[in-house]
Amino acid sequence: MQKSTLAGALDWDDARMFLAVARAGQMLGASRALGVNQATLSRRMASLEAAFGTKLLARRTHGSELTDAGVALFETLERVEAEMLGAQAQLQGTGAAAAGVVRIGAPDGFGVGFLAPRLAAFAERHPALVVQLVPTPRGFSLSRREADLAVMVGRPEKGRLVARKLTDYTLGLYASPAYLAVHPAPRDAAELAEHRLVGYVEDLIAAPALNYAAEFLRGWRSSVELTSAIGQVEAVKAGSGIGALHDYLAVGPCREGSLARVPPRQRAVRSYWLAIHESLRDVARVRAAADWLTEVVRQEAPAFGGDQGRGFRKLP
Repeated sequence: MQKSTLAGALDWDDARMFLAVARAGQMLGASRALGVNQATLSRRMASLEAAFGTKLLARRTHGSELTDAGVALFETLERVEAEMLGAQAQLQGTGAAAAGVVRIGAPDGFGVGFLAPRLAAFAERHPALVVQLVPTPRGFSLSRREADLAVMVGRPEKGRLVARKLTDYTLGLYASPAYLAVHPAPRDAAELAEHRLVGYVEDLIAAPALNYAAEFLRGWRSSVELTSAIGQVEAVKAGSGIGALHDYLAVGPCREGSLARVPPRQRAVRSYWLAIHESLRDVARVRAAADWLTEVVRQEAPAFGGDQGRGFRKLP
């Protein structure tokens, strides 16, 4: 696809609409994100296809998929978008005030249990910013702009992303004092297998790194299963059984006396990584959120019990 053909076929408003459809995978979702009528958006896409003389979108019952030509256009427009955002960041300079909306994606343990109580400090530092905290379910994608930046479990392995390791974190086995009063704490893995266990819903585990229960007990079988790390903490606290919980969620002033460590006392170790689509890394509102996230995690390093990371790395 030659630049002259691209420039003559669409303006940036058409490009913005096409990118939204490509990222949403459907007209309805894109029209909502753009704030335009779905029928209008569909007509604009049809006109764009007519201008190029080729199909860009394959309409399906469940949405729209990119054709080979659509993929080529999408990749070209993403590069153009990245250059535009980079130029904007340079023109604004490093001292530009962060303003607008910044959306942070995070797993519920980190997002709800750690980040949410600290958002007030971020809001005070950047009063012109609106911060949105959203969950990161399976299939979550920064490329589809479901968030501006995201905290992920483990290093992201694909996508046009830059990533920074925030910290390692540890997990251990916990039970409530009420549960242990009726069911004495296990002394080893064999006795642990006889207890009621709390864990994830196995077929809904969002990432392979979250399947850590087997590190505590081979053949772990949960009696109570929840998709939420916060939910697991609450279930264990209420006496549902023994769970493998994030240490930073299970201990601290708000949990004092409500949970007890139980044998076996080994710990599982995982890592949180901060990822940003490369086109957004220098945008003031995104940079402000990334810098603050890194800072607050370093300030709370002892709670995570792991090594801190440094610096962004571009993914292959």
